[in-house]
This record gives sequence, structure tokens and C-alpha cells, in this order.
Amino acid sequence: MNEKIIEIKPHEQEILDKFSDQLRVDEREGYHGLFVDRENLLSIMESLRDEVGYDHLTSVTGVDYLQEELLEVVYHLFKSTGGAVLEIKVQTPRSDPVVPSLVGLFPGADFQEREAWDLMGIRFEGHPNLKRILMWEGFKGHPLQKDWKEAFYEGEFKPYEDRWPEGKTSKIEENNPYKENIAYPKGFNPETWIPEGEELLFQGTAVIPQEETGLDTEKLVVNLGPQHPSTHGVFRMVAELDGETVTDLAPVMGYLHRNHEKIGERNTYAMNMPYTDRLDYFCSMSNNFAYALTVEKLLGEKYQPPERAEYIRVIMAELTRVLNHFMAIGFFLNDLGAYFTPALYAIKERELILDIFEAVAGSRMMCNYYRFGGVVRDLPEGMEEHIRDMVFERLPRQVDEMDRYLVENEIVVARGKGVGVLTPEQAIAYSAVGPVLRASGVPYDIRRAEPYSIYDRFDFDVAVRYHGDVYDRFLIRYDEIRSSIKILQQAIEGIPKGEILANKPAYKFKMPKGEAYGRVEGPKGELGFYVVSDGTDNPYRYHVRAPSFINLTGLREMSLGEKVADLVAILGSIDIVLGEVDR
Repeated sequence: MNEKIIEIKPHEQEILDKFSDQLRVDEREGYHGLFVDRENLLSIMESLRDEVGYDHLTSVTGVDYLQEELLEVVYHLFKSTGGAVLEIKVQTPRSDPVVPSLVGLFPGADFQEREAWDLMGIRFEGHPNLKRILMWEGFKGHPLQKDWKEAFYEGEFKPYEDRWPEGKTSKIEENNPYKENIAYPKGFNPETWIPEGEELLFQGTAVIPQEETGLDTEKLVVNLGPQHPSTHGVFRMVAELDGETVTDLAPVMGYLHRNHEKIGERNTYAMNMPYTDRLDYFCSMSNNFAYALTVEKLLGEKYQPPERAEYIRVIMAELTRVLNHFMAIGFFLNDLGAYFTPALYAIKERELILDIFEAVAGSRMMCNYYRFGGVVRDLPEGMEEHIRDMVFERLPRQVDEMDRYLVENEIVVARGKGVGVLTPEQAIAYSAVGPVLRASGVPYDIRRAEPYSIYDRFDFDVAVRYHGDVYDRFLIRYDEIRSSIKILQQAIEGIPKGEILANKPAYKFKMPKGEAYGRVEGPKGELGFYVVSDGTDNPYRYHVRAPSFINLTGLREMSLGEKVADLVAILGSIDIVLGEVDR
């Protein structure tokens, strides 16, 4: 072992002692976690799940260490009963980037492994369906690899120094005309391309002969979306139907993909804050929160936010949860075929909260309000009183009113109860988070399981329901609104005077080398950022653990055996935003 001091946390030491023959400490400066060899990955992960209780694989991240000619996969595991993260890493040569697939042990790794293959080029041996998930099949290369250059490549890091050479402006595309920047894999012809194994999916509906059953029936493949309001954006569900019963389903995404993470690695750390606004664009404040916490872990104690800033952060995050769940309830009723009135009720409450955001941050949706070490500006005069009126008077009254109108509605009950069931075991296995996980009977909330900021100071209930169906995923949003209101009432009563930023605002930061994984309990579940610093002004690796994306892993399981008319209700009960799914 190197002479330098390596911080090993107690729970990591316990695992290291138990599996010392298979695991070793990450000895790189500023890094942590445990390494395992490729050939031992499956056995150690199975032991961690079954013997130690790390049953929730929440994040799978690929990292390209170009100079070392290595690709690395980083796994973040948690116990569904709570506790700190366990970070397991495996490295593979760039010349032979193969790692065993964990889908057989943790089905929730499915989409994340496909993403790491698609964008990073890591092949997961044994994966049941290893194909691109965000890029299309005719795309050449893996765009998150460090030596990959996009069309109209201008420079490795922003701000680009050659943007205005000698004071003269030019367009990079003028030197690289359209079509000269397009490259397809060798032998690929987009004009004659038919996706392998999906010939029928791009031809609308198609008849598929059923296996011999003695009945004269046929199966049908139907595309729901991507151009359909009930798919909540440009998202497609490919459903195989036997009559009206769903016999198989495949989510198809990527239509909105813009390689958010590649952009993030070109930006400086501070430049990424407004980009996080555009992930879940309903929940800008929560996105800011998660990213700020992650970078603050890298920066260390001197960037610990002042007390007043901590309270303001919590207030903004919980107001975000309230507005998100109001909208989720309203849109869900819309998905069931209700008139737009319930959504209008929800939109009115959202708009009133956005009024607060506009007064505080200067913007209603893309708030860009949090900063490393606090928030960018204090609450304006009179805002504390306004928020107090909202959280003690209006919001409790409005959630009770929507409850009276909708919760016992016979159509909501009939369309929701027993539909789209996800058991507790399935929810954990599929890496579900947030309301989807808790509606399946797993009371896991990061604010309690591994408290961050000042959440350990507040008395609140972890919302949980036990049937795991569409109806419980509808009800739990009411529970969580009430829980958030309880936190807001305590926060606005206890907010102190004082500073709102630990250090002066800065464009660049002196970043130490190392890595950090930060996460918050966002309205849709665990929103995490994994950031690797090489000591420069720009993140070496910037990865988003997106709850909307990973919660879709269980969509097929929820849909099998249900009616085609229920698919929209099941999808609506998950509550996704495509900006976060596709990034």
C-alpha cells in the first residue's frame, strides 16, 4: 500500500475484511471505493447482495481513463434499509472493454449497462439485449470516450479560445460543410437499414402469427408514441398484444438525447449549474441541489453552506417536490381520460410556487439558483412571510381539496387498483427509486436513509404504500405533498438570519483531484451526480444518475398481462420527464 493516507470508511472496512481475497482499496489520490477483478465481479456482487444486504444497485457509471488505456465501471450500491454508499469498481483494457453483465443479479442494471455500452463502448458480456439505447444503431463510435470528436468539433474545453481569433467571428461549420461531418459504421447504408431484430417496430402495426394454441388468434405489435401527448414527450412504447392483453413491451427512448454529459465535461464546473436546470425541467431547484452537493464534496469543508443558505435550499427543494407532485396528479388524471380541470387545479398551485421561484431566482423554470457553498442571492423582502402563508394556509387546504375530489373517484379507483403492480422485491431489483419504490412498500427515502444538508433536523413522515399498483403510486404523491408541507413549515419557522454563500462567487475553482458521488431525494427519486476531477477547471467525468431513466427499467414488468388501455396509466404513474430520461 502507498504511504499516503487512504480514507477507508467503517462500512468499507467491514466489506474489505470479509472479502479481502477479492477486493482491494482504490489508492488513487482523492478516490475511494473498492476494486474487484473482472473475473470476480459476479461472485462478489452476489455475495454483497445476499450476505451483506447491499440489495439496491442504484448507479452504473463508465469512465474513460484514456492515458492509462483503461475503461472503468463504477457501481454504487445501497442497502434498502438505509446507510452509506458502497462503491465497487472494475477496470478493463480499452483494447478489450468487456465486463460481465449484472442484469441477472440486478435487473435494474439493464438500461444503465446499455447506456455505458452506447456512450462509452463497454461491452457487458451476458447482457440479454446489449444494443444502443440513446443513440441510433447507425451511429459511429461511442461519444463519451475521450478521443471521440463530434461534428463541428471546436475545442476540448469551454470557453473556446479560438472563438473570436483576432476579433473576427466565424462559424465552425463553414469549414466543415454538411455531410462531410457524417460517418457511419463500415458497411452501413442508412437507406437500406432495418434494425436487427426489430424489423416490425418501424412499420406501424404488423401482424405476427401466434404459436400453435388451437385458437385462431394473432398477435399485434403496436407503437404508442413517440408523437403522442400521453407518452409525456418524445417517448415510444412498443407493445406486443394478444387481443387487448400486453404480452411484451419495449420502451424506446433517445429522441431527445443531446449528450448532456459530454457538454458537461467541456464546461467548467460553474457553467454546468444552469445545464442541470434542463434535466428535469419541472424540478430545476432539486437538480441544482444534487449537483451543488456533489461538487461541494470535492471542494471540502470551506464550501460548507452557511445556516441560512441550508434552510433556503431545503425550502426551495421541498416547494419543488410539492409543485412536481401537484402536476403529476393532474397529468395522471389527464392520462386516464379526465377533462383538463384536475390538471388546471394542479397548474394553478404550480404557478403560485413558480411565482416564488421567479421572485427569488429571477426565473420561473430554469432557476440556476444554487451555488457551490450556498445560493446566489437571499430571499427578497417579504418573501418569508409569503412562503409562510403558502405552507400554513393555502397548500394544505388545496391538497385536501384535490384529495376530496379525486382519491375516491370511482373511475380513478377502477383504473388504478390492481393495475401495473410492482412488488417490493421487484422494485428493489429494478433499481426503482422515489415514489415508485415507496408505493411498492419499501420505505426508502434518502432524506432519512442517508440524510444530507439539514434534513436530519426535521420531523417528517416517510410516505409509503403497500400495493405497488397504479392507484398507490397516485396516492403516494398526496402523502409526499403533506410530508413536504410539514418540512416547509418547520423550515420557515426556524430559518435564521445570516450569510447565504460560504465564499465569494467564482467562475473557476481550484479543484482537488478525486471523485464524488452526491445524491438527493428528488421528486422523482434519487437524482445523483458522479463527478471525477483531474485538478483542472473542467470535470474529467460528469455523469447523471437520472431517476426518470432508471425508473423506466421496470415498465415492462408492470405492463405484462395488463390491457393496452392501461399502458398510458402505468406510464403516467411512474412520472417521467424526457429531458431527464434522454439527457
